[in-house]
Amino acid sequence: MSTMAISAGEVKKLRDATGAGMMECKAALTEANGDLEAATTLLRKRGLAAATKKAGRSTSEGLIGHYIHMGGKIGVLVEINCESDFVARTDKFQELTKEIAMHIAAASPIYVRREDVPAENVAREKDIYRDQVKDKPAQVVDKIVEGKLNSYYQQFCLLEQASVRDPNVTIQQLVQDAIRILGENITVARFVRFKVGEHA
Repeated sequence: MSTMAISAGEVKKLRDATGAGMMECKAALTEANGDLEAATTLLRKRGLAAATKKAGRSTSEGLIGHYIHMGGKIGVLVEINCESDFVARTDKFQELTKEIAMHIAAASPIYVRREDVPAENVAREKDIYRDQVKDKPAQVVDKIVEGKLNSYYQQFCLLEQASVRDPNVTIQQLVQDAIRILGENITVARFVRFKVGEHA
């Protein structure tokens, strides 16, 4: 690979976009031959690997975030957990909590993650999808059903939804970016969304 000079401005731009360290940004830009988008992808992948290593660690601290929208017509409470009170107090953690609360207000998820969807709901959705494609060849039906089920999760599960602020990033990726930057495991525990006139 040809070595090329990476300017301080390019490194700063990548740092601002990803929150990664200066040396990490410089190395990623060098590896990507100065391509900012490719370097961002490299850092995201590395961050995901680092976040995965931390995923098993206990999260017993955190914050209850809240957001009130439309002059008090929509309200959200969300519990985001981390490993230490120190991280819970950081601006980055508080920004994440607020951003997720605002996202919930706008996107109306029903579940935190796909594992929270009741088995009977999954079975019902699969039956509907199978019925929709019953005339297709048998070998493609399962693939189509799986694809439609993934779309269902992306629509109703918070962590799989595309961020309303940046549709290229899922809420899960926002959480993983925060894990990489803050160095602790972070989990979304639960949320509730209220809308005036809507009752469970």
